[in-house]
Amino acid sequence: MDILASGVLDPIGSDARRPVIMAFLIFIGMALLWLFTLATAEAENPERLYVANRSLSPVINGFAMAGEQISVVTLLGFSGGVALFGYDGFTYALDFLIMLGVMLLLAQKIRTSGRYTVGDLFALRAPGTGPRIAATVVTLAISLPLIVINLRVAGTSTALLIGMTTDGAQVVCTILMGCLVACFAAVAGLRGTSFMHVAKVPLTLAALAVITLLAVRKFDWDPGSLLSAAVDNSMAPDKYLKPGFWPYTVSLGSLNTFGNHIVLILGMAVMPYQILRVSASRTGRTARRSVSIATGLVGAFVLLLITIGFAAAAVVGASGISAVDAAGESSPIQLASEVLHDGSTGRIVLITVLACVVFLTVITTMTSVTFAAAVSLSHDVFAGGKRRRTETGEVRALRVAAVSMCAVSLSLAAAIHRYPMEFLAVFSISVAASCVFPVLIYSFFWSRFSRRGLLWSVYGGLLLCTVLTLFSPIVSGTAFALWPQASFNWYPYQTPGLISVPAAFALGWLGSVTSSRESQVDFRHVQDEILIGQKAG
Repeated sequence: MDILASGVLDPIGSDARRPVIMAFLIFIGMALLWLFTLATAEAENPERLYVANRSLSPVINGFAMAGEQISVVTLLGFSGGVALFGYDGFTYALDFLIMLGVMLLLAQKIRTSGRYTVGDLFALRAPGTGPRIAATVVTLAISLPLIVINLRVAGTSTALLIGMTTDGAQVVCTILMGCLVACFAAVAGLRGTSFMHVAKVPLTLAALAVITLLAVRKFDWDPGSLLSAAVDNSMAPDKYLKPGFWPYTVSLGSLNTFGNHIVLILGMAVMPYQILRVSASRTGRTARRSVSIATGLVGAFVLLLITIGFAAAAVVGASGISAVDAAGESSPIQLASEVLHDGSTGRIVLITVLACVVFLTVITTMTSVTFAAAVSLSHDVFAGGKRRRTETGEVRALRVAAVSMCAVSLSLAAAIHRYPMEFLAVFSISVAASCVFPVLIYSFFWSRFSRRGLLWSVYGGLLLCTVLTLFSPIVSGTAFALWPQASFNWYPYQTPGLISVPAAFALGWLGSVTSSRESQVDFRHVQDEILIGQKAG
């Protein structure tokens, strides 16, 4: 999962190096200027910072929702998966579209309820501090691994772009990006990050579209020829367009693959930053419309990613991609450097624009994840303590939480940046699918759901995710594991969600049916809040 620090191959080239470095410095300067503008413009009001006063239009919020899906991991990782592993990488990219369908099912109910954190939604059926603390624990378990992964990818990709590929340079780039993220998460608020997403989405789509057209032009505008070249230049032409080529799961069976797809779809749909984004809509209807707009934009993004992956395999070749990066994360950068002649102005401009897209994607994605986790801490824990905080105190707690989250994540990312981190992504998404999705389904649709059922579902799902991940093939016993030489992987599947998701549903049901009727919240009041927004706002 590393971008190799060997320096043997240089996909950027000396002609584009200086413009990319200048673009990086200009990007840092503009980011700081935007940060200072936000710092003077934002009011000391929690509601304004958390959900932008619920005033975002459907189009703006739709673009911002699409921007949440365009992360540095999806931009570089999924295109690399298609480039190296063909059909399997293609199917994982399509999961993002199905995930938005799940969001469409829940978006209106989340927004109409007037709640915007996981703790708020848990308190819908189980008032008190216990469910809010459980929600904060789950939010941190989801967010911290995601921040660490994005920081590592951000550091290695930035180091590759500016031509400083040593370990020390990667750590320095990671720390630099992490400090920027801490500043944005502490100051920007949801409105500020929304406009950054709105700027990122068209820039990303335009850059990928240009690279795609230039790649197809190399094959005389014949997509069939491009796909044939991708197959011929792959590591295994006879397996490239067939299922079962994905190296992480090839020996674990089709049930494992099915579990991976289900957990990815359910987990990504209920991420804390997704819930916060849905809650910024004006009404439940506009929330659904925003998700619909985001679906169209993400569909275009996924289509371009898939084409970029096949084009990278055709133009650069699997051997050339894996020589620089074993996971293929550098494939879009390598493709951009190959579609035009060395030394040409167009090539320099194209690589520079792609570098700006990567820089912007890094900042926006990590800011969203960090901000959502900080909101959970300040709103669900600090604001609900024994000593009631003022609005200014709650905002101050938000900023302290954001900086603390980034400090912890930076320390972890710098300490383990040479180790495989796939287990962190699997754990994070599995926790979301196991601890958040079942609770939301029960809260919105089942009248007998109770406090005991909620706590059993959340803590049981979290315990299963932790234990099963620790004893899974992504931690030990396989070539891509954290400790490949060790062997304590008695759980045979890559994702714990295959067991933990149905177990969380079962625990929620068992805890609820064994609770007394008097301890359950009257579902009629909950329906009023969900369906007609009686307490919303």
